[in-house]
Amino acid sequence: MDFGRFPIISILEDMLEVPEEHNEKNRNNPSRAYMRDAKAMAATPGDVIEHPNAYVFVVDMPGIKGDEIKVQVENENVLVVSGERQRENKESEGVKYVRMERRMGKFMRKFQLPENADLEKISAVCHDGVLKVTVEKLPPREPKKPKTIQVKVA
Repeated sequence: MDFGRFPIISILEDMLEVPEEHNEKNRNNPSRAYMRDAKAMAATPGDVIEHPNAYVFVVDMPGIKGDEIKVQVENENVLVVSGERQRENKESEGVKYVRMERRMGKFMRKFQLPENADLEKISAVCHDGVLKVTVEKLPPREPKKPKTIQVKVA
């Protein structure tokens, strides 16, 4: 019986963190690492605002301290915002969660940077649970003047 066709098996493998080499090699499913990243990205919405001199990336990060957020540039043109939100261990004897709706665990968001982004001038500020990453724009290039070639008479 091919258990790979049942999504519950993949979910259980993820929950139990079964090493991928124990999975069937011939399944055409994406890797678990890819799926974790995709879920983390889907759960991290963000806005991109273009100003005359900069791009501003705004991501909600409620309950996360600035030093728990990682901002990086990958592959010369991808802005990556990532981190992990930990569950508070406030359960004590006789106290339990009745409902848990807030998302916990890893989060990540990738943004493609435009060609005119200045990778040397990037700043990030987290205030009241909102992360703002500002990427300055490069100054516009001056248009090339046409080269004039003098025609000689032979």
